[in-house]
Amino acid sequence: MPRTLSRLLPLPLLAALWAGCAQAPVQQMSDARQAIDTARTSVTVPAHLEQLRAAEALLREAEVALEAGRYQAAREAAESARRTALEVRAKAADAGR
Repeated sequence: MPRTLSRLLPLPLLAALWAGCAQAPVQQMSDARQAIDTARTSVTVPAHLEQLRAAEALLREAEVALEAGRYQAAREAAESARRTALEVRAKAADAGR
């Protein structure tokens, strides 16, 4: 392989990796919404409701970041919202036992 070609070969690979990072976090946003919706139906304790509101606030933060084109921030906030909602649902299930 010519030396020039071997130098240029990593460029398309780097561009592909960069493009993958720059995509909107559509799946993470959807996952967070679904987790929040599910948690919302199981909340009965006021403390859980407060944590659910925190998850909803994180989702709103993700939506704002998404609209601003800050995809990494949107992804992180959406994933945090999902984790928080899953914790709420687990706590609500434990309280129901």
